[in-house]
Formats: sequence, structure tokens, C-alpha cells
Amino acid sequence: MRVLVIDDEVRLADYLRKGLTESGYTVDVANDGIDGLHLAVEGSYDLVVLDVMLPGKDGFEVLAGLRVHRNTPVLMLTARDAVEDRVRGLTSGADDYLVKPFSFSELLARVQALLRRGGRCSR
Repeated sequence: MRVLVIDDEVRLADYLRKGLTESGYTVDVANDGIDGLHLAVEGSYDLVVLDVMLPGKDGFEVLAGLRVHRNTPVLMLTARDAVEDRVRGLTSGADDYLVKPFSFSELLARVQALLRRGGRCSR
């Protein structure tokens, strides 16, 4: 299973790559919204883990651009914890929304739950 992590916090992105790789996933990382959207649309990913506050394009813009081309499951992972932000993310097409700081075991459980639904990666 291929996962794309889009997060501008390099240490966090590396932590996610390491943890998800050790859990059996193939992981690519983008550190800004422009590269993240390009990879998400052009690549073949089973899941995207997406931050909201990104340089270039924010996570909501990335999500909107992704939804034009693909229905890949998206887990938003962000420090923006206001109810309005969570509702916006979910109504904009995110499949789940997890607030930072987070437990890796919870993130992994959410990744597994989203991937169990499977078969959604399409053009």
C-alpha cells in the first residue's frame, strides 16, 4: 500500500515516513502544497495524509484539487483544531481529520481503517 504524506514539518514528515514504513507501507513525502498536489494527482496512492497549513497551497486547496481528479482517501493531520476547521475539512472531501499532537498508534489505526474500505484510488 502506498501512502503520500504532505506536511511542511520535515521532522514530523520523517517520523511519519519511518513509522508507516515500519508498519509495511511504502511512503512518499511532499513538503509543500504544490508538490503534494502534483504527486497526489499524478501518482497512484492508496491514502494521502494531508496537513492544512502548507506553503504554496494550503491543505484545503490541495484537497479540492485532488478531488477534481481522484477519490483517494485523505486523512487530514493538522494543528488546526477548531470545530469549523474540522467541519470544513470533512465537508470538503477529507475522509478523516486528526488533530496534532497525536498518538502514532491512533494515526496508524485510522490509516488502517481508511485502507480497509479500499478500492477508492481511481482517476
